[in-house]
Amino acid sequence: MILGSTAIVILSSTEYAKRFEGHQGEYYALILFSATGMMLLASSMELITLYIALELTALPLAALAAFIRERKSAESGIKFLVLSAVSSAVLLYGMVLVYGLTGTSHLSEIASSIADHGLESSPALLFGIVLITAGFGFKISAVPFQMWAPDVYEGAPTPVTGFLSVASKAAGFAVILRVFYTSFGLDSANIDWANMIAVLSAISMSVGNLIAIRQNNIKRMLAYSTVAQAGYLMVGLAAITALPGGDDNAGPIGVLFYLAGYAMTNLAAFSVIIAVTHKTNNDSISSFSGLAKASPLIAVAMTLAMISLIGIPPTVGFMAKIYLFGAAMDTGLEWLAIVGVVNSVISAYYYLRVVKVMFLSDPEENGEDSKTSYGVGAVSAAVIAMAGTFLFGIYPAPILRIAHTAIDSLIG
Repeated sequence: MILGSTAIVILSSTEYAKRFEGHQGEYYALILFSATGMMLLASSMELITLYIALELTALPLAALAAFIRERKSAESGIKFLVLSAVSSAVLLYGMVLVYGLTGTSHLSEIASSIADHGLESSPALLFGIVLITAGFGFKISAVPFQMWAPDVYEGAPTPVTGFLSVASKAAGFAVILRVFYTSFGLDSANIDWANMIAVLSAISMSVGNLIAIRQNNIKRMLAYSTVAQAGYLMVGLAAITALPGGDDNAGPIGVLFYLAGYAMTNLAAFSVIIAVTHKTNNDSISSFSGLAKASPLIAVAMTLAMISLIGIPPTVGFMAKIYLFGAAMDTGLEWLAIVGVVNSVISAYYYLRVVKVMFLSDPEENGEDSKTSYGVGAVSAAVIAMAGTFLFGIYPAPILRIAHTAIDSLIG
């Protein structure tokens, strides 16, 4: 998933990267370094390795966010670097507490050590878990740790924003699945994980969707959309607690399937945004006016991406929400599934607004250069991601098989 997302981001960047004035090599190298960190992060089985992989992921992303020589981009990079450093410090302090109490940094041994030493009700352990949860909350931009996302997404180069919204989130949720399923499960600490995560999920969905309604910048809108998407993904994390009558793997499989569908959908959306901003040098929603007439292909790609983010058939977003909300229903969290459905309806307002502008509005005089193309790379990336969004919505079996297999290596 991370490799595929990286490949599509690089493909979509081919024309966009020309504005980096001879620094294209460094740009692509930083993307590859960050992708390497994400893959190490998703496969980490030990706290120290996990932390090193986290820094290998974050530092190149901070440099990428500030890659354009503009005030907004510099502000974006500095804000991401500072807040990422703070969250990493919080996460590291939590890891130190857990290590000091359990005497091990191996994820598979932490749960047994907690049980052997009777630490389930230890205030220090609970505090350490809270710090680790807060650190991860920043990485996935979940409420109340989402404050960095809108400004960073808006100021960063558009391909970097897409990369940040997809690949880093995939890596973040993968490591969360591993850590909390393996080390801090039901028997590891006296914490009501189901209701705690469910409440955070409901708040993230609601806050993200309600604030996104008011946005006029497409990247800022998708930043708040990302907060809401983190809330949907946390539905699966809540279901991992496997309350009586639930399927033990329903939650993690739902999370992995949703991540795959979300990756394809968001990459399609950001590839179109890259193409449009390359031609118009404008990332407001109004810059998409009349896109259906100017380029029907990428307008269709953007439309599929928007309806997939809502969760409308026959897209992969619909199937992904079916599996996530189904996992919540199976584990006694019916109220959370209802909140998710209501939020999906709310999100339709701002997603369909983009579709309306593309098909029903007349093109604006926005300084668009008629000689500048939308970019072969960005259009190709949009078509590839669009095809995945549609085909896996009709036939999701291949992704589900991969998700089932991945569970064994991820949390098995």
